[in-house]
Amino acid sequence: MRRFVAAGFGVGLLPRRLWGSDSGAGTLGALVAAALGAALLAAPIWAHLIATVVAIGLSLWAPRPFLVEERDPGWVAIDEIAGALLAVTALSGWPWAVAWLVARLADIFKVLPGTRKAERLPGTLGVTGDDLVAGFYGLAVGVLLTIWL
Repeated sequence: MRRFVAAGFGVGLLPRRLWGSDSGAGTLGALVAAALGAALLAAPIWAHLIATVVAIGLSLWAPRPFLVEERDPGWVAIDEIAGALLAVTALSGWPWAVAWLVARLADIFKVLPGTRKAERLPGTLGVTGDDLVAGFYGLAVGVLLTIWL
């Protein structure tokens, strides 16, 4: 059960089965977050917040026994779900889509301030931290677009 949750409810295990590597597991996790975020579009903000807090909690709990030398295994995708859900919290329309994309790109490339530093935190704090920093960047862009549009 814990492995299933750590794998982003199983999606993180698909790439290895389909093409023999973990490449793409994070993006599949972020797509799960996009689906969850889309399902919450009409929901009140408290529902978004609860979903995000639960995802963050699961991301801090589930991967712990699977860490290899305090590193994030490639198939772990619950952290991407947490970060991408944070990015789209209470957004809609174009700002929602752009926020998701910014968060995903920030997580992949880790060039924005704080992402690499957060990734170096110990244990599951590092597994989840870089995704949350990326999610905050996405959310900030989404909020700014919402204000601007």
